[in-house]
Amino acid sequence: MASPRHPVSARAVALVQMDRLQTFAFSVCWSDNSDTFARRSWDEFRQLQKTLKKTFPVEAGLLRKSERVLPKLPDSPLLTRRGHTGRGLVRLRLLDTYVRALLATSEHILRSSALSGFFAPKPLDLEPMLPPGSLVILPTPEEPLCQPTGSLTIHSLEAQSMHCVQPFHTLDTRDRPFHTQAQEILDVLLRHPSGWWLVENKDQQTAWFPAPYLEEVATGLGQESGLALQGSGRQLCATQAYEGSRPDELTVPSGARVSVLETSDRGWWLCRYNGRTGLLPSVLLQPEGLGSLLSRSGLPDSGGADKVAEDRTVPPAVPTRPCISAIQGRCCSVTRRALGQEQGTRVPP
Repeated sequence: MASPRHPVSARAVALVQMDRLQTFAFSVCWSDNSDTFARRSWDEFRQLQKTLKKTFPVEAGLLRKSERVLPKLPDSPLLTRRGHTGRGLVRLRLLDTYVRALLATSEHILRSSALSGFFAPKPLDLEPMLPPGSLVILPTPEEPLCQPTGSLTIHSLEAQSMHCVQPFHTLDTRDRPFHTQAQEILDVLLRHPSGWWLVENKDQQTAWFPAPYLEEVATGLGQESGLALQGSGRQLCATQAYEGSRPDELTVPSGARVSVLETSDRGWWLCRYNGRTGLLPSVLLQPEGLGSLLSRSGLPDSGGADKVAEDRTVPPAVPTRPCISAIQGRCCSVTRRALGQEQGTRVPP
């Protein structure tokens, strides 16, 4: 039986890596104008393909190849650049193409329970925290950014002080260990569009550093900044579907992300969802680990006043490191000399 709602579009947003296990995160838009995150493994996508071929043999071209409308799911080469992580990023792009083509097929495939059930939020998708040691990698856009050569934000190499939101370990530009601690102050020398910025620590080490781990030093924050929740439009997700029984209550599907407008100790919070404002039981609302992370697009949030404690339980996303030509191509010769690149300083491989 078809689901009362069905996915209408989806896009790949991140690769989530836990040791050797990889899952692929998708942002899914539904026919009821809601949107959720789904995190699935490669094997789960392969099983979806098998189920769809079995359910729709005509559309799969099993009877006549000329009638095939279901897209194929090609795999990435076993050996790819950057090993396991590189292969995961290749698969993420392949899955993005596959899902977009899949959701462009016939209406009865979109409304099938197989497809709706696959993308429907699962308990794993609604966890308030990602598993310890998880690494969230945002793919580098394949299309070139619409910026002229040498258009990096550089401020004449004047240092802008920012602090680290969590510890991070990498190598500096001379291949030496570069370790940072939470709240450690770093000076930002250059901002590259890829999300890897050139920074300098107090020991005058320079290194390429992921921008999502950096945050502007907030000033004038009161005690309210440490609250676990604030009624300033913070997004939470519904752990299960709820159907309002009164005119002032909201009806939301499982996994719906709602904006909290006002909190109360009576157990009912004023929320906004899909253009409507109403009350929801607070017991059904919780932070969404991957959702809260990706809602910031992997960029540091400078509005420190509305940060909450839960954000720190999720490791920031690490953008894909750009190749040397990606950085050099956007630096003018003056900038390259200022950064020491012409004297052999290494940039991210």
